[in-house]
Amino acid sequence: MTLVLSSLIVAAGCGGSSSNSSSAEDWAGGLCSALTTWTNSVKSSANSLKGNPSEDGLKSATGDIESASDTLVSDLKDLGRPDTKAGQDAKNAVDQLSSEVEDDVQEMQGAVDNVSGVQGVLAAASSVSATLSKMGNQINSAASKLDSADPGGELKQAFQNAPACKDLTSSNS
Repeated sequence: MTLVLSSLIVAAGCGGSSSNSSSAEDWAGGLCSALTTWTNSVKSSANSLKGNPSEDGLKSATGDIESASDTLVSDLKDLGRPDTKAGQDAKNAVDQLSSEVEDDVQEMQGAVDNVSGVQGVLAAASSVSATLSKMGNQINSAASKLDSADPGGELKQAFQNAPACKDLTSSNS
Protein backbone atom coordinates (compact mmCIF):
# COMPACT_ATOMS: atom_id res chain seq x y z
CA MET A 1 0.00 0.00 0.00
CA THR A 2 2.84 2.41 0.74
CA LEU A 3 4.18 1.83 -2.77
CA VAL A 4 0.76 2.62 -4.22
CA LEU A 5 0.46 5.82 -2.23
CA SER A 6 4.02 6.73 -3.10
CA SER A 7 3.32 6.28 -6.78
CA LEU A 8 0.33 8.60 -6.52
CA ILE A 9 2.50 11.29 -5.03
CA VAL A 10 5.30 10.70 -7.52
CA ALA A 11 2.90 10.82 -10.47
CA ALA A 12 0.96 13.81 -9.22
CA GLY A 13 3.41 15.58 -6.98
CA CYS A 14 6.77 16.00 -8.62
CA GLY A 15 8.01 18.73 -10.87
CA GLY A 16 6.19 21.69 -12.27
CA SER A 17 6.85 25.29 -11.45
CA SER A 18 3.54 26.97 -12.17
CA SER A 19 1.93 29.05 -9.48
CA ASN A 20 -1.02 27.56 -7.64
CA SER A 21 -3.84 28.87 -5.53
CA SER A 22 -4.17 27.91 -1.92
CA SER A 23 -7.38 26.05 -2.65
CA ALA A 24 -5.50 23.79 -5.10
CA GLU A 25 -2.92 23.20 -2.38
CA ASP A 26 -5.69 22.50 0.15
CA TRP A 27 -7.25 20.07 -2.31
CA ALA A 28 -3.94 18.27 -2.86
CA GLY A 29 -3.32 18.14 0.89
CA GLY A 30 -6.81 16.75 1.44
CA LEU A 31 -6.20 14.02 -1.11
CA CYS A 32 -2.83 13.12 0.39
CA SER A 33 -4.29 13.07 3.91
CA ALA A 34 -7.23 10.90 2.86
CA LEU A 35 -5.01 8.38 1.10
CA THR A 36 -2.47 8.32 3.93
CA THR A 37 -5.17 7.70 6.53
CA TRP A 38 -6.72 4.96 4.39
CA THR A 39 -3.37 3.29 3.71
CA ASN A 40 -2.36 3.28 7.37
CA SER A 41 -5.75 1.89 8.42
CA VAL A 42 -5.84 -0.80 5.75
CA LYS A 43 -2.24 -1.94 6.14
CA SER A 44 -2.63 -3.50 9.60
CA SER A 45 -5.98 -5.06 8.73
CA ALA A 46 -4.60 -6.53 5.52
CA ASN A 47 -1.63 -8.01 7.39
CA SER A 48 -4.03 -9.88 9.66
CA LEU A 49 -5.40 -11.71 6.60
CA LYS A 50 -2.06 -13.40 5.89
CA GLY A 51 -1.56 -16.98 6.90
CA ASN A 52 -4.63 -18.77 8.24
CA PRO A 53 -7.10 -16.18 9.50
CA SER A 54 -10.05 -17.25 11.61
CA GLU A 55 -13.60 -16.46 10.55
CA ASP A 56 -13.88 -13.83 13.28
CA GLY A 57 -10.48 -12.38 12.35
CA LEU A 58 -11.49 -12.22 8.70
CA LYS A 59 -14.77 -10.48 9.48
CA SER A 60 -13.06 -8.05 11.86
CA ALA A 61 -10.30 -7.18 9.38
CA THR A 62 -12.77 -6.78 6.54
CA GLY A 63 -14.97 -4.59 8.73
CA ASP A 64 -11.98 -2.39 9.52
CA ILE A 65 -11.03 -2.18 5.82
CA GLU A 66 -14.61 -1.34 4.89
CA SER A 67 -14.78 1.37 7.55
CA ALA A 68 -11.50 2.91 6.37
CA SER A 69 -12.70 2.70 2.76
CA ASP A 70 -16.03 4.34 3.62
CA THR A 71 -14.09 7.17 5.26
CA LEU A 72 -11.89 7.44 2.17
CA VAL A 73 -14.94 7.67 -0.10
CA SER A 74 -16.44 10.38 2.11
CA ASP A 75 -13.16 12.30 2.20
CA LEU A 76 -12.76 12.05 -1.59
CA LYS A 77 -16.31 13.28 -2.17
CA ASP A 78 -15.72 16.19 0.21
CA LEU A 79 -12.69 17.35 -1.78
CA GLY A 80 -14.77 18.96 -4.46
CA ARG A 81 -12.98 20.58 -7.38
CA PRO A 82 -9.50 22.07 -7.14
CA ASP A 83 -9.12 25.67 -8.30
CA THR A 84 -7.02 24.92 -11.38
CA LYS A 85 -7.57 25.02 -15.14
CA ALA A 86 -7.96 21.23 -15.15
CA GLY A 87 -9.91 21.17 -11.87
CA GLN A 88 -12.95 19.43 -13.32
CA ASP A 89 -10.79 16.67 -14.82
CA ALA A 90 -9.11 16.19 -11.43
CA LYS A 91 -12.49 16.08 -9.69
CA ASN A 92 -13.74 13.54 -12.24
CA ALA A 93 -10.71 11.30 -11.62
CA VAL A 94 -11.23 11.42 -7.85
CA ASP A 95 -14.99 10.89 -8.21
CA GLN A 96 -14.33 7.82 -10.34
CA LEU A 97 -11.92 6.51 -7.71
CA SER A 98 -14.49 7.00 -4.96
CA SER A 99 -17.10 5.09 -7.01
CA GLU A 100 -14.63 2.27 -7.59
CA VAL A 101 -13.82 2.09 -3.88
CA GLU A 102 -17.53 1.92 -3.06
CA ASP A 103 -17.89 -0.99 -5.50
CA ASP A 104 -14.84 -2.67 -3.99
CA VAL A 105 -16.32 -2.42 -0.48
CA GLN A 106 -19.47 -4.15 -1.73
CA GLU A 107 -17.32 -6.84 -3.36
CA MET A 108 -15.45 -7.47 -0.10
CA GLN A 109 -18.66 -7.58 1.90
CA GLY A 110 -20.10 -10.11 -0.55
CA ALA A 111 -17.04 -12.32 -0.19
CA VAL A 112 -17.24 -12.34 3.60
CA ASP A 113 -20.99 -12.23 4.32
CA ASN A 114 -21.84 -15.93 4.39
CA VAL A 115 -18.43 -17.44 4.91
CA SER A 116 -18.17 -20.70 6.80
CA GLY A 117 -15.51 -23.29 7.34
CA VAL A 118 -11.78 -23.10 6.86
CA GLN A 119 -11.95 -23.28 3.06
CA GLY A 120 -14.58 -20.52 2.97
CA VAL A 121 -12.46 -18.29 5.20
CA LEU A 122 -9.37 -18.85 3.05
CA ALA A 123 -11.30 -18.16 -0.16
CA ALA A 124 -12.84 -15.00 1.29
CA ALA A 125 -9.46 -13.79 2.61
CA SER A 126 -7.99 -14.35 -0.84
CA SER A 127 -10.87 -12.42 -2.40
CA VAL A 128 -10.45 -9.51 0.03
CA SER A 129 -6.69 -9.43 -0.66
CA ALA A 130 -7.34 -9.44 -4.42
CA THR A 131 -9.82 -6.58 -4.00
CA LEU A 132 -7.24 -4.59 -2.02
CA SER A 133 -4.75 -5.15 -4.81
CA LYS A 134 -7.34 -3.93 -7.30
CA MET A 135 -7.88 -0.84 -5.14
CA GLY A 136 -4.17 -0.13 -5.35
CA ASN A 137 -4.35 -0.34 -9.14
CA GLN A 138 -7.33 2.02 -9.11
CA ILE A 139 -5.38 4.54 -7.04
CA ASN A 140 -2.50 4.28 -9.53
CA SER A 141 -4.95 4.82 -12.38
CA ALA A 142 -6.36 7.91 -10.64
CA ALA A 143 -2.80 9.20 -10.20
CA SER A 144 -2.17 8.78 -13.93
CA LYS A 145 -5.40 10.61 -14.73
CA LEU A 146 -4.44 13.45 -12.38
CA ASP A 147 -1.03 13.65 -14.00
CA SER A 148 -2.38 13.79 -17.55
CA ALA A 149 -5.16 16.23 -16.56
CA ASP A 150 -2.55 18.72 -15.39
CA PRO A 151 -0.48 19.78 -18.42
CA GLY A 152 0.13 23.22 -16.89
CA GLY A 153 1.59 21.73 -13.71
CA GLU A 154 -0.78 23.52 -11.31
CA LEU A 155 -1.74 20.36 -9.43
CA LYS A 156 1.84 19.11 -9.43
CA GLN A 157 2.89 22.31 -7.73
CA ALA A 158 0.00 22.06 -5.28
CA PHE A 159 0.99 18.50 -4.36
CA GLN A 160 4.58 19.61 -3.97
CA ASN A 161 3.60 22.49 -1.66
CA ALA A 162 0.93 20.76 0.45
CA PRO A 163 2.34 19.86 3.89
CA ALA A 164 0.41 16.55 4.02
CA CYS A 165 2.03 15.52 0.76
CA LYS A 166 5.51 16.61 1.86
CA ASP A 167 5.25 14.44 4.96
CA LEU A 168 4.11 11.55 2.81
CA THR A 169 6.84 11.84 0.19
CA SER A 170 9.59 12.32 2.75
CA SER A 171 8.45 9.26 4.71
CA ASN A 172 8.46 7.12 1.56
CA SER A 173 11.69 8.27 -0.05
